[in-house]
Amino acid sequence: MQLSTDKLAVLSTQLTAERKRQGLSREAAAAVCNVSTSFIRDAETDAGKCSLAKLLLLINGIGLKITIDGWSHSAESADGQPTDAAGHTP
Repeated sequence: MQLSTDKLAVLSTQLTAERKRQGLSREAAAAVCNVSTSFIRDAETDAGKCSLAKLLLLINGIGLKITIDGWSHSAESADGQPTDAAGHTP
């Protein structure tokens, strides 16, 4: 799924479906992802109202990942370290 603001409702639905597919309660998912149970509820209701940092904790915690494409310069060096716009490791 290509993520955009108009697809955040789809993201919420997909997060719920994936959590349930894995057999995780909201409480178990919260514990695994290091977020609160109320955050899981909020993310599954309206991901657009959640912080990106916490959404990433949830997404990564249940085994999913987000990839960003289209950088004009490499955002990582060969060893996986972040780089600046000139390609230098800060």
